[in-house]
Amino acid sequence: MDNIAKDIERVLLSEEEIAARVAEISADITRDYGGKNPLLISVLRGSFIFMADLVRSLPIECTLDFMAVSSYGKKSATTGAVKITKDLDLDIEGRHVIIVEDILDSGLTLSFMMELMSAKRPASIRLCTLLDKPARRQKPIQADYVGFEVPDEFVVGYGLDYADKYRNLPYIGVLKPCIYCKE
Repeated sequence: MDNIAKDIERVLLSEEEIAARVAEISADITRDYGGKNPLLISVLRGSFIFMADLVRSLPIECTLDFMAVSSYGKKSATTGAVKITKDLDLDIEGRHVIIVEDILDSGLTLSFMMELMSAKRPASIRLCTLLDKPARRQKPIQADYVGFEVPDEFVVGYGLDYADKYRNLPYIGVLKPCIYCKE
């Protein structure tokens, strides 16, 4: 990882901190959804590592689906336009849905998704995010399950990327501004 780790200003959350918090979120979901077979929907691509670790730690029956939605493209700031690039394969009507996201930032993408999902008449819908960055919020949305609140810095690793790089870092780090300030 030496070739991409050089672009990291500092480690914000270690592998151990992330693993401990994922276990706590798993316990909360287990408490809230035991016997309900929730449908966890991973928002690709950023949440795939978080989703994998989360579902492996859930001792309850659950179903998985995936959706790809973007408002960033290859930029470091949202474009404001939300685009669905992969829709759900499963019907969510009457299901207990948990949207699993990597980061709640501006809230534009997740507000769009919550509205879209609500129209499909699930039994319930909740939001689970590994990271919450309230300083950048443009829409009034809050997650039901939050891993960590993070400062208004550009973070990568553990599934989060910049221009499709850094997802494979096992920790969450702050990207050096010189990497993305060229936009």
